[in-house]
Amino acid sequence: MILLFSIISCQNNNSDENASDEILYTMPEESEAHEGTWLQWPHHYQYGLTYRNEIDPTWVAMTQALVTSEKVHIIAYNETEKTRIIALLTAANVSLTNIDFKIYQTDDVWVRDNGPIYVRDKNGNLVIEDWGFNGWGEKADFEKCDLIPAKIGTDQNRTVINLNNEMVNEGGAVEIDGNGTLLATKSAILNTNRNPGLSQADAEAIFKTYLGVTNVIWLDGVAGLEITDMHIDGFARFGNATTIVTMNQANLLEWDVPQTDINKLYAAKNKNGTTYSFVYLPLTQNNVVKTDGTNLGYKGSYVNYYIANSKVLVPNYNDANDAVANQIIQNLYPTRIVVGIDVRNLYANGGMIHCVTQQQPL
Repeated sequence: MILLFSIISCQNNNSDENASDEILYTMPEESEAHEGTWLQWPHHYQYGLTYRNEIDPTWVAMTQALVTSEKVHIIAYNETEKTRIIALLTAANVSLTNIDFKIYQTDDVWVRDNGPIYVRDKNGNLVIEDWGFNGWGEKADFEKCDLIPAKIGTDQNRTVINLNNEMVNEGGAVEIDGNGTLLATKSAILNTNRNPGLSQADAEAIFKTYLGVTNVIWLDGVAGLEITDMHIDGFARFGNATTIVTMNQANLLEWDVPQTDINKLYAAKNKNGTTYSFVYLPLTQNNVVKTDGTNLGYKGSYVNYYIANSKVLVPNYNDANDAVANQIIQNLYPTRIVVGIDVRNLYANGGMIHCVTQQQPL
C-alpha cells in the first residue's frame, strides 16, 4: 500500500528546554474531554482550485459533526477564505455558534502533524509543545505551517515549549495510551531525514520528559513507501488505555507492515507488562474510487478515526465495509455517536480523518 501525502507542517518559537530524566509534561489521551478540535481548512494557494474544491466537502462534514460535540477552531488562510468557508457552512446549515476562526497562512491541511500538541505540566496547566517539523524529511513545503503552534500559543496567551532543537516529531507518528505507553515506528521517528544522530535511547528520554511515557513500543516500519515513512496512526491506534485498534494479519501485510512488526504489535504490553486487548478493523472491500470515478488502485483504512467528546469521526469510502467498520467502532465507544465522513478525495492525497484533526483538551 503506497499512500501519496501532499502534506505540510508547522513549528514555533517560545520557551526552550532540554530533556531530563524526569517527567515534566504529560499528554492526555485523545478520548479525554476536549475544549475543541483544530482544523486547517483547504485552500487553493498551494495546490490549486481542483484540490481545494474536491476536499472542501470533507471539512464541511467534519465541522457539522463536531459543532454539537465541542468547539471547532478553524484556521483559514486569509479573510477571503474565511468568508468563503462561512458561506460553505451556512449553505450546509452548519451553526457557526461553536466555531472560532483564526487567520493564519498554511501550506496544507495536515494539522495532526503541524499543529499544536497540548500537554499538561506538573501543576496541571495546559501548555503547547512545538515539536520540530521539516516536511516529512523535507519532502514538502512547510514554512508557513511551521509557524502555526507559535501563533496559536500567542493568541491563547499560553506557554509554548519549543522542542524544535530536541526532535522532529509529527503528531501522526506517535500514539499514546494515556497510561505511560507510546507506540511508534522507527522509520518515522529515527529516520535520518528527520533526526540524524538521534538514538532510540535519546528518543525515549525525550518522550519521557515531554509526553510522560516510560514504555515505548517500537515497530520498525518501512521508510520510503510514502511521504510519512509509515506513520503509526494509519494502521495501529490506542482505542483506550487497554485496547489497540488495528487490522488482522492479512490486511496489515496488504498495508505493507512487515511480518516482524505485526508480531511485535500483537505481543505489545503496557508499562505494567500487561498485554493489550485488540480490536480489528477491516480494510475497504474494494480499492477506493474518488467521487469523479478515478480508481486509486489501493484499499482504505478505517483505523485513522478521530475521537471527539460525543462523536467518533470515521473515514468512509462508499464501500461495503464502511458499515462494518462503523459498527465495530461504535461498539468500542458506546457512549459516543459514530459519524462516517466521506474521505475518498482526501485519501487520494494520502490522508484520512485523524491526519487532519487535532484535539485541544480541557
